[in-house]
Amino acid sequence: MGAWGKRDDMVVHRAEPYNAEPALWALADRPLTPLDAFYCRNHGPVPDVDPESWRLTVDGLVERSLTLSLDDLRAGFAEHSLVATLQCAGNRRAGFMAVRDIPGEDPWGPGATSTARWSGALLADVLARAGQRPEAAHIAFAAPDVSELADPPQSYGSSIPAGTAMTGQVLLAWAMNDRPLPRVHGAPVRVVVPGWIGARSVKWLERVTARREPSDNYFQATAYRVLPPQTDPALAGEGISLGPVLLNTAILRPADGARLTPGPVQVAGYAFAGEERTVARVDVSLDDGSSWTQAELGEQAGPWVWRLWRTTVELGEGDIIITARAWDSAGATQPESARHLWNPKGYANNSWCRVRVTCRS
Repeated sequence: MGAWGKRDDMVVHRAEPYNAEPALWALADRPLTPLDAFYCRNHGPVPDVDPESWRLTVDGLVERSLTLSLDDLRAGFAEHSLVATLQCAGNRRAGFMAVRDIPGEDPWGPGATSTARWSGALLADVLARAGQRPEAAHIAFAAPDVSELADPPQSYGSSIPAGTAMTGQVLLAWAMNDRPLPRVHGAPVRVVVPGWIGARSVKWLERVTARREPSDNYFQATAYRVLPPQTDPALAGEGISLGPVLLNTAILRPADGARLTPGPVQVAGYAFAGEERTVARVDVSLDDGSSWTQAELGEQAGPWVWRLWRTTVELGEGDIIITARAWDSAGATQPESARHLWNPKGYANNSWCRVRVTCRS
């Protein structure tokens, strides 16, 4: 067992703050990701929050401020469960780094995506209890983990539009896969914003604030923005703010660089549409898109959940590139090349996924 109860074969990008993704085969064929394989993205050291003394403050543009203990939250609000996939905005950044270097950023592969069953109180119910006022356009979240990435260092924070907060799908979660939320994943309580980048699902939540404007925290106002290719990353506040996840897919099996025997080979992966879109089709090609085979899709377990897929292809001798692309319920598909999407922070690589294998008898 590795750090934080994770698998020994996790790909650890940083030990402090702990950032790691699972080996891709650990995600294949598993609708829910085991806790020991769920990816971790942290911006500062993991805080040690005492559940007994923890309090959640709800304030800002509300009729009455609330201070809730964990017992208050669990006893005072109906428990809801939903299955949702979380995906880091830097998922598949390594594909961008193959185009051009991105200094200071972790080379995430496709494993910065995982799925769990989350249980907790609806954020909408908590805001209703507080009496959210009509002029509140954004709901901000604050946590105690301090990050050195901000200048000066500051605690992590983020926000989402009030309309998203009130849809009845955003959770203040205290359980993950029917077990108490692990410390490294935000215990005692975290936000889960289905269909949005993982950065908005704030861990170790300690404050919810109704505001007129988005959060002014560094990780909302400056970071997590897509910049034009020649822009200085320090000007990230000028970029496009990331919110809903873009349509994406990844090949989980076979592994990139695998040595295989010619003949039938199963290709398997995940596809994720984000927001409330669903995955409608996945295509696989052995000739870089000149021809395609449709993959068999697994169950679509919900509107915010990845869809596993698989197909069997016939591989001949030699070096072969296997390519996959997804289509969503709106008829949109993925762009062909990471080269056309490259940006200075390496966010939102949703280009066609490619793995290279060698087949020898």
